[in-house]
Amino acid sequence: MVKQDSKCVFPFYYKNDTFYDCIKFKAKHMWCSVNKTYQGYWKYCGKEDFAQCVFPFWYRRMIYWDCTEDGHAFGKKWCSLTKNYNRDHVWKYC
Repeated sequence: MVKQDSKCVFPFYYKNDTFYDCIKFKAKHMWCSVNKTYQGYWKYCGKEDFAQCVFPFWYRRMIYWDCTEDGHAFGKKWCSLTKNYNRDHVWKYC
């Protein structure tokens, strides 16, 4: 069931996995759950729905207050989607 007037809930649990951003699982477009545990209620993601960077975040032995190139082989800026990247390993490009 699509609920377009609802907001995405992150992280959400779906098919024994945890998602921190919109996903494209068995769909043509990115979508998200509107419940913490997917219960059949979802919506297509608009620009405002995609997960935001979390600042500050912990990476290796440093705390970052902005996107960083550290640890990326090609020097592309990225950020964590949780406060502790070392533990969660969830990120996105900036």
